[in-house]
Amino acid sequence: MNHCLNPRPIIAEFSGRALRHNAQRAMAQLPLGGQMLAVIKADAYGHGLIEVAQCLATHVHGFAILELAAARRLREQGFKQPILMLEGFFDPSELPALSQLGLSTVIHRDDQIDALAQASLDQPLDVFLKLNTGMNRLGFPLSKAISAFERLRALPQVRSVTVMTHFADADNARGTAWQLKRLDDAWPAIATQRLSFANSAALLSGPAKRELLGDITRPGIMLYGASPWGAGDSAKTAGALDLQPVMTLKSQIIGVQQLAAGERVGYGGSFVAERPMTVGVVACGYADGYPRHAGNQAPILVNGIRTQVIGRVSMDMLCCDLSAIPEASIGTPVTLWGRGLPADEVAEAAGTIAYELFCALTARVPRVWID
Repeated sequence: MNHCLNPRPIIAEFSGRALRHNAQRAMAQLPLGGQMLAVIKADAYGHGLIEVAQCLATHVHGFAILELAAARRLREQGFKQPILMLEGFFDPSELPALSQLGLSTVIHRDDQIDALAQASLDQPLDVFLKLNTGMNRLGFPLSKAISAFERLRALPQVRSVTVMTHFADADNARGTAWQLKRLDDAWPAIATQRLSFANSAALLSGPAKRELLGDITRPGIMLYGASPWGAGDSAKTAGALDLQPVMTLKSQIIGVQQLAAGERVGYGGSFVAERPMTVGVVACGYADGYPRHAGNQAPILVNGIRTQVIGRVSMDMLCCDLSAIPEASIGTPVTLWGRGLPADEVAEAAGTIAYELFCALTARVPRVWID
């Protein structure tokens, strides 16, 4: 793992093969004639915007993103696929750029429609009318759904209108039916419009019916090999759902300590040895993006063998129990999450979700795409 420019033994490996596999898994869930926009916001969930877009370019119908600068980068790199701006535009001054770049935009407020009506654009925009069906985040109230749709459809600045909502409970027992019922009750003819509903959880829950998923789906986390349900439900883990980890965070043992019973490990001594034990020091800490709250709880692989993080995670290092791995020594490989150790399990131990682990990977960690 040694690198001449960065000899510290930590690296994030990314698998294009796994990413394409997960995309194909999502595509297989689409309703007949459906399309898929791969969600690559937040630097593709920490996996690398351009690298992920290049890997998926011929496997998805388009992309969904948040940042105008990122959309511009994609266009400058030659990506011609549809790109949806998931939070729309934040200021009317952005509208000419959206038009010039051929971007689609979410519309979720009245003043955005007003701004569109006053804009001078090179080309009309494809817009996604976002409706609030219970997420209570962004979107028009259902009482304004039809009027907002008619306003947009009448504008010369608008080429097409897709009706969109976002599911709040697709990954729990409440499901999606309650939001879809609200939408149907408020707009009985909604099925005649072009629709965009499904996220990863809705896609994976099935069945692949247009009225449940919409015409344009927007999967995110499943593309990166984590489960919307995390590690808690054995029937819905990433492995059970046939999802493959794209990111594997790897390091090595850089120090070994022998502890007597009663000795403590790390800042604050939060771990106390109950017996003589061997402790390994790993070159990874919260400055690399590893969750600080995972101490004394998270699983870790040392030489492919599962053990546990012990003590408080430091800025640059963490410790693990090597007592059952006598062959471990300086240079022994360690997997923090990824192949062989689902990120969902590490996230659960740290009281968070895999999304946060991926997005928190810091710039100082070297990155490589292995296939």
